Parts: sequence; structure tokens; C-alpha cells
Amino acid sequence: MNKPWRGVVVAIATPFRDDLSVDIDRLQEHVRWLAAEGCHGVTPNGSLGEYQTLSDGERADIVRAAVEAAPPGLAVVPGVSAYGGHQSRRWAEQAAEAGAHAVLCLPPNAYRARPSEVVEHFRAVAGAGLPVVAYNNPYDTRVDLTPELVATLAEIDGIVAVKEFSGDVRRLHRIRDLCPHVDVLAGADDVLLELMACGATGWIAGFPNALPRVSLRLYELCAAGDLARALPLYAELHPMFGWDSRSEFIQAIKLAMEIVGRYGGPCRLPRLPLPPDLTAQVRKDVARAVVADA
Repeated sequence: MNKPWRGVVVAIATPFRDDLSVDIDRLQEHVRWLAAEGCHGVTPNGSLGEYQTLSDGERADIVRAAVEAAPPGLAVVPGVSAYGGHQSRRWAEQAAEAGAHAVLCLPPNAYRARPSEVVEHFRAVAGAGLPVVAYNNPYDTRVDLTPELVATLAEIDGIVAVKEFSGDVRRLHRIRDLCPHVDVLAGADDVLLELMACGATGWIAGFPNALPRVSLRLYELCAAGDLARALPLYAELHPMFGWDSRSEFIQAIKLAMEIVGRYGGPCRLPRLPLPPDLTAQVRKDVARAVVADA
């Protein structure tokens, strides 16, 4: 727990009931199950958790519930992303009060913020006192945490890592050159092996919500540098992992959970159920991964 952002930290899906209220009991059961399966941590209220659709009360309740359910040794790294730095700072303070171990934060995402504004945003979040994992997702936020900007953020006390979702594996090398004390975490499931092979120290993951054991096996093979065994397993999982980088990733992961006998549940608007053709493809890709998990 000295570096709770390392290892396999699962960005957990928020379980909604049919009436779209949050099912706290199912959320806590899911946290305990992921811990029992060997995962190292969970991230509630991330993008996969549909944080944008949650009320303030729901966000706070989810963090408290995750911390309460987490057994000793399981890290809780809530997402604290928001439009403004003052809002993200408040969520980081709430996470600290609840007993979380670190936080995950996007840059300000109301508009294309300038680098100086991004820096002040993260300075505000780090001021809450918990370690901060910066989340680079230039597709959704329109703000690119380039290696040079990450190096500037790394000068802020408390910025400890970056979740890299750009898909550009070359960035890891540049980040390590510019700020070697900052950990690079795989932020998209479908570049896990490439980033781990180059020195990533963790994985903030999506599909372990459905298949944690085989995902952990792959992570451990990558961490050990055993590419001879990792590559064929990765090839079988990669079609499923590829959904993590698509706009339908939440519906796909919740469907995958249902396929393997877990509770995924519905999504809140604006997300609708997948159309039949995409549903069929997810089922095909998950079935291939299940065979690899056998």
C-alpha cells in the first residue's frame, strides 16, 4: 500500500437497478469479489463508473461504500474528475475523509484548457493531501497531457503517476526521461502488454470487471517479462480488450459482466443498450476470452 496506484486497479462499473438508482449492496459485493479474485485495487467514480451521471450524494456514497467494503490490502483510488479544480479538490477531500488511498483525476474537461490552467487544476487537487494519478484521455477531454506537460505536473508535490490512455506507447519513454519518479500506468486495456513491456508499473483496468483472473494472469506474465507466454494469451484477450478504447466501452463491459454471470446492469442516459450487431460482436469476443480463462 506504499504505492496503491500500482498493480491491477479495476475501474469499477456502477451497478444501477432497473429504476437506475445506485445499488450499493451490489457495488460492495463487487469490490469484495474483485479483492478475492486477486486484484490490487478499485477505482469507483471513474469514466467507467459513469461519474458524470451521478448526483453529489451518490458520488460520496459510492466512495464511502467502496472503502467500507475493501478488505485490508485492497487500494481504493476514487475518480475525482470534474469541470473545475475547486470541484475536483472537494471530491479529493471527500475521498481522503472516507479513507481512500489515492485519487484519479482528469484535467479540467469543460473546454480545451491551456497548459497553465491544467497545472493549476492539478495543484488544487493535490492540495487535498492524497497521491494523485493524472488521467490522460485527450479524446474525451480535448486536453492532451503530453510528456512535457506531465513533467511540469510532476513538479507538484503529490502527483505520483499518469494513467496513459492515448495509445501512443512511445510516450512512456519520453515521460520516463523527463520525470523518472512518475509512474506510467496502462490506461487502456488494449495497450497493456506494450506498455508493461516498456516499463509501466500498473494498470487501471476495465475488463477485469468481468474476467479478473485471466486479466491478472496476463498482467503478471507481462510484469515478469515472460512474453513467450504473455503474447499468445494477449492475442486471445485483445479483441475483448479493444472495446475499452471505444465509445461503447461501458455498455460492452457491463454486457461482458452479464455474459460471465456477474451483474452489469443498465447504463444511465445518454448511453443506450448496444444495437444487435455490436451486442453480437461483444458476445463473440467475450466467448473467446472465456476460453482463454479456462
